[in-house]
Amino acid sequence: MDPNPEGSAPDNGYRGAHAAPRTYGGRILISTTVALLLVVVAAVGFSKHAAGTSSAANTPVAGTNPSATAPGTPTPSPSASPPTPSPSAKPTPTATRTATRSAPATHRAVTSARKGVGVWSFDGVSSALAQSGAGWYYTWSTGHGGISTPPGVDFVPMVWGPDNTGNGTIHQLEHSGGKELLGFNEPDLASQSNMTVAQALDLWPKLVSTGLRLGSPAVASGAATPGGWLDQFMTGAAAKGYRVDFITLHWYGGDFDTADAVSQLRSYVQAVYARYHKPIWLTEFALIDFSHGTRYPSEAQQAAFLTAATAMLDGLPYLERYAWFALPASDDGLSTGLYHDGPEVTDVGRAFMAAH
Repeated sequence: MDPNPEGSAPDNGYRGAHAAPRTYGGRILISTTVALLLVVVAAVGFSKHAAGTSSAANTPVAGTNPSATAPGTPTPSPSASPPTPSPSAKPTPTATRTATRSAPATHRAVTSARKGVGVWSFDGVSSALAQSGAGWYYTWSTGHGGISTPPGVDFVPMVWGPDNTGNGTIHQLEHSGGKELLGFNEPDLASQSNMTVAQALDLWPKLVSTGLRLGSPAVASGAATPGGWLDQFMTGAAAKGYRVDFITLHWYGGDFDTADAVSQLRSYVQAVYARYHKPIWLTEFALIDFSHGTRYPSEAQQAAFLTAATAMLDGLPYLERYAWFALPASDDGLSTGLYHDGPEVTDVGRAFMAAH
């Protein structure tokens, strides 16, 4: 916007150029002194007019930001290679986000060792991670891809799939100085690590050899189902004497009523614990309805769920850690993310900052 619309230049009050000449006895008498004075006044008036126009042209209109542009769309997949993970293969949302972006957060976040987040690169990612109050994070990879780890925050590596089990990777993990390791990502989905139970069991000793505290493969669904993918894996691991220190879960809710969604999440986590009696890490969760395409709730609904769900999880003594999906938010429509490029915090991000 032109902050100085045409015709709005300030009035300099000068009218001397149009003054009538004085007359005496029919003769027009203009003294040399008066003529010189008119020239000086005209010059001063022109200078004031030019200065006023220049000043107005460089003064922004209150409440506008002429240089603001919409940031680019973050890619909804971590930057691991190879293979390139795309967390739970969430399609790009088609709904248009109409809510006004939240201003940068101005209060300190609650920092908790339990509270974590899945992260991939976007503009301002390191600042957003530090601001969020997350006590830990992961990137669906064994490395953090240039993301700066804030002081006191844990990075937890993941062996995403078969291609990440080479001797070099295992050796790196053995000497990483870390404490925990996440197992295969959604092996029950063809779009993710896509592994049979037998294949996962064959490779599991490599993960055990790192000496790190080890989380189970994270199935996309059905973790408590008798005879399901995870149930078969845990039965096979027990039979072979393979170590699995905690269960890793993913959960997405298609019911956007806060109370109902929290109840459904609680029931799922409780059922998994009742089946395996091991500590649980909930490493992906949010509200997304996949029953007919991909549907997201409003930011207010997502934020309300996050607040209520984390309070509920805080009351489960066997729930060691959780990680929200995810730190980046889509700039093209509704999503579950905590921060837009910049970073700019969302309403969901504010709820995450306040969570324990």
